[in-house]
Amino acid sequence: MTAFTTTDPTTARIALSFIVEPGNAEVGRFIADHGPVDALAKLPGTSIPGTGRRPSETEVDYALKVIERERITVLTPEGDGWPSWAGKLRDTAPIILFVKGDPTLLTDGIRAGVIGARAATMYGETTTQEITADLVSRGATIVSGAAYGVDGMAHRSALAADGKTIALLAGGVDRPYPAGHDQLIHRIGQHGAVVSELPPGTQPTKWRFLSRNRLIAAASDVLVITEAGMRSGSLTTAACADALNIPVTAVPGPITSVSSAGCHRVIREGVATLVTTGEEVWEAKGE
Repeated sequence: MTAFTTTDPTTARIALSFIVEPGNAEVGRFIADHGPVDALAKLPGTSIPGTGRRPSETEVDYALKVIERERITVLTPEGDGWPSWAGKLRDTAPIILFVKGDPTLLTDGIRAGVIGARAATMYGETTTQEITADLVSRGATIVSGAAYGVDGMAHRSALAADGKTIALLAGGVDRPYPAGHDQLIHRIGQHGAVVSELPPGTQPTKWRFLSRNRLIAAASDVLVITEAGMRSGSLTTAACADALNIPVTAVPGPITSVSSAGCHRVIREGVATLVTTGEEVWEAKGE
């Protein structure tokens, strides 16, 4: 395959997104120091892990064609519309964002992250629906990860209330995941925004889900966990938000419910404020 080169900063970032895994702080510093065009040329010759190969022309051409066909907006730090919240992540900030839908949702208004268990109970789904609808009524855009359970309910509830919602994916915006949420993610792209830092055609991996969670945290002005077990990925999102000084809230559940044990943990440890309504989540964000 022919190695790809370019003098255009945006195209260089698209190419870099094929060879750089999200959240690589060394790469973030390298691009900041050298700029995307020089970084693309020099990175494969460095000792930075995971940067040994060069993107091919085939990969980049495919991405450019999908971007045009699917009307995907490409946001970069050099261009207009780059969200200020990305700067909170410093060296682990995304190097690029691909957006299917309305990119202004990433910069305008108040964004509330609503996250939780994939295997949500009826209690978790009902709580998510009620809190999400209340937050939408107050003008919040709902941020979540499009997963089964709480995430899906948060997105559906936002759309049902004629609100806006952002789905942050762990794969390309042209590869809806999970497959069972194909139609939901399509609707989000029509009435909200589907966002990824990974290029078109990219499949999600376990590591990419974990890395994606930092974007959900950073993009939120306030975060609420409506239901989560002790091993839920929501707890890593909460820890990231807490480290970024973003208000974290959690809904308690029955003391006998393992599905709420993670919520109880973050409340007990002082990471999250106990909330029971959307109004309390809204108040937690402060001014």
